[in-house]
Amino acid sequence: MAYTPGLKRKELTVVEKTRKLPIQGDILVKKGDHVSYDTLVGRADLPGKVAVINAALALGLETTATQDSTEQRSLDLSKYMLKNVGEEVDAGDVIAYRKSFLKLLDKQCRSPNKCTIEYYSDVTGQIIVREPPVPIFLDTYIPGTVTQVIPKEGVLVRTAAALIQGIFGIGGETHGELMMLAENPDEVLSSDKISAKCSGKIIVGGSLVEKEGLQKAVETGVKAIIVGGIRDEDLSGFLGYDIGVAITGKEEVGLTIILTEGFGRMRMARKTFELLSRLEGRLACVNGATQIRAGVIRPEIIVPYEEELTVGEEETDEEEKRLLEGLKPGLPVRIIGQPYFGALGQVTKLPVELQKIETESYVRVLQVELEDGRKVLVPRANVELIEE
Repeated sequence: MAYTPGLKRKELTVVEKTRKLPIQGDILVKKGDHVSYDTLVGRADLPGKVAVINAALALGLETTATQDSTEQRSLDLSKYMLKNVGEEVDAGDVIAYRKSFLKLLDKQCRSPNKCTIEYYSDVTGQIIVREPPVPIFLDTYIPGTVTQVIPKEGVLVRTAAALIQGIFGIGGETHGELMMLAENPDEVLSSDKISAKCSGKIIVGGSLVEKEGLQKAVETGVKAIIVGGIRDEDLSGFLGYDIGVAITGKEEVGLTIILTEGFGRMRMARKTFELLSRLEGRLACVNGATQIRAGVIRPEIIVPYEEELTVGEEETDEEEKRLLEGLKPGLPVRIIGQPYFGALGQVTKLPVELQKIETESYVRVLQVELEDGRKVLVPRANVELIEE
């Protein structure tokens, strides 16, 4: 079947996260260690930036002819160098000096910052320097147990947790205590409900958050907002630009946002709202990163359990059985592809014949009756079954 069988919503499941350094480095923990969400498990040094210093200009050097006119002309920079290749220098250190008959006319070339001399050229009169390496650190994102160490690269962390996936999000990883600001899943998260008490929290609304609410959340120091929906124009106005739905997560707006249902005013699924209500007061680890093309990435809410919980084979309940039965008329679906991204509806027809779409490819499609009564044909790969 070419469809997504619903977003995950588990009150108790096993969550595993592989955490890797961008380059090889040192791993600071060992297998079996218990870690917090902010435990540093890896460290590496990114090579510093390379800079070019125009020493010839600073020293007023001119080219001199060599004995063989076919060879390149030389500036003889080596005669004026005070520092050697591989030597570290501090900001302002003189690295090359040229004397004149009058001391007032002496010329010097100084280092613009702390760096290491990598190379210099008698031909170009340039000195190549490299800034100090930049240390980077790797944390675990979720608390749990280190179940595997990947030498020089990273770790695998495992924990028992509640897991809820959203349909769309912005912003990266963050952490905070879950705080309910809505009494029911239809309620709008208005700006007047956000106060100083929300600082450092991950707040949960109902069907909608508006632009004013987003701005108030940033001013108040809210870590993240979880809500059913948002109007596209409010999100664009908050960000200052139109955002695509292909890849997100790198936005730096002081806030992570996770939509559980889609765009517009969208009542949060009741079971999602009830689960978040039961988890209120617990630490949540959230990430708004979204990718809806190949290699789908869902925004997520992970609420680890501090208690020692054993997660065995989970029983498949009736709703999960329904989700696994496959597509058939009458089932509720959410569209996860353009131009109807986030729209809800019901399957009405499942044509057998392949249909030609805008990309000129022939794919299996289905007919969906949207909530506004429109009936549209969409590729089966662009829908997911949903739970009420």
